[in-house]
Amino acid sequence: MIRIAITGGIGSGKTFISKLFGYPVFSADEVVSKIYLKNKKVFFKLKKKIPKLFFSFPIKKQELINAIIKNKRNIKNISSIVHPEVKKHLKVFLKKNKKRKVVVLDIPLLLENNLHKKKDIIIFIQSNKTKAFNKIKKRQNFNKTVLKRLKNMQFSQSYKKKKSHYVIKNDFNKNSARKKVRDILNKILQ
Repeated sequence: MIRIAITGGIGSGKTFISKLFGYPVFSADEVVSKIYLKNKKVFFKLKKKIPKLFFSFPIKKQELINAIIKNKRNIKNISSIVHPEVKKHLKVFLKKNKKRKVVVLDIPLLLENNLHKKKDIIIFIQSNKTKAFNKIKKRQNFNKTVLKRLKNMQFSQSYKKKKSHYVIKNDFNKNSARKKVRDILNKILQ
């Protein structure tokens, strides 16, 4: 199985690019959302660690935002509880797709959480900072403080780019993105 790992900054278009490969995609963001909606153990762990900010299950996005804004250490507390669950889901995904030729890993903190393997093909998604920021601003529950704290958790873009095998310059145009993905996929599959 070839593992293609997608990395890049917040709002760079990792999810958009991941889906263009046409292979099963593990989306860490989608998994995290499901964990907040369905995993009571995670809720109780968060409530125990940050008792004054989590009130009822399922976990609400606004409670997460409030926790991150209230104290910058809370983002690490939340991550320490959620990331082990994401790893469990990743193992299940890989086992389920073990006979597939290729899988795509859309994991924003792939390098930071050491979730990549030596043989993974890492692709860095580079995008115009202004365009990316404008996309982020349109998201529901956008908050500058939360964005800053999330960015502080990540390695620098230059480090991620250096660790990558390929770079896709995302201009947010589906046709050119599809062509770039096809070109890289052809090189990988040769």
